[in-house]
Amino acid sequence: MPSLHPELQAESRQSHLPGQLQLLLRERGKMGGSFWLVAGALAMILGTVLPQENVCRAPDGKDGYPGVPGLDGRPGQKGDIGAPGLPGRRTGIKGAKGDAGEPGLPGNAGGQGYRGPNGLPGPAGEPGQPGTKGQVGNIREQSRPAFSASRKSPLSRGNTVIFDNVITDQDRNYNAQTGRFTCTAPGFYYFAFQVISNGNLCLSLVKGGTKVVSFCDDNSRSLLQVNSGGSVLSLAAQDQVWVESDPRNGNRVFDGAEADSVFSGFMLFPQRE
Repeated sequence: MPSLHPELQAESRQSHLPGQLQLLLRERGKMGGSFWLVAGALAMILGTVLPQENVCRAPDGKDGYPGVPGLDGRPGQKGDIGAPGLPGRRTGIKGAKGDAGEPGLPGNAGGQGYRGPNGLPGPAGEPGQPGTKGQVGNIREQSRPAFSASRKSPLSRGNTVIFDNVITDQDRNYNAQTGRFTCTAPGFYYFAFQVISNGNLCLSLVKGGTKVVSFCDDNSRSLLQVNSGGSVLSLAAQDQVWVESDPRNGNRVFDGAEADSVFSGFMLFPQRE
């Protein structure tokens, strides 16, 4: 469509305006040509507000200058906590070690631990100074227990072999009724027995209920023979020693007058204090 003269365009737009507005514009047009420029601009604006069909539309004007920046808005709400940042790099130089502080208060004692393994023995120490020489002793004043007993007509007392006939009892430490020797002077003692049997026989030397040594003889021909044994024992005060057998296993001790069975013992030397 061919473009019209600005004045003609203004009249064309005025023909579409309301009657009162057209009359006002004509009256104002008599005042000068400059007014028509203003009226033309106003008509263009109203033409865009009141679009009509079959009306030519002028091209869009250029963008205006940016307006003045507005005021700052209100502060927004606090955001979520962000992820922790990476550790920073140490760029400083390590300083010198400071002075030691005051010692703190002692802590509570800990529980006692388990005992560790024994260590290796240490080197031998130097010999000590000789002690004061003791007084001369009298061997006659020292205790020398010794006894010997045989079997005549003993009573049965379980497995203990009773030697009821006392031959020697120096300090009266042997009991002929129980067949037991009771130690009153600690030391090393030697005990021995010779027991006659006419069958299989096993005998044990017993100390405080514990069998120390045992001796056995096999007598399948039922002949009289001797079962003998002996041992050195270390005794403390009130230790008891006796000879023991077990008749339930077929052990048989001969009690005839043809031969004697004997149980003996004596101190070798006392124990050092």
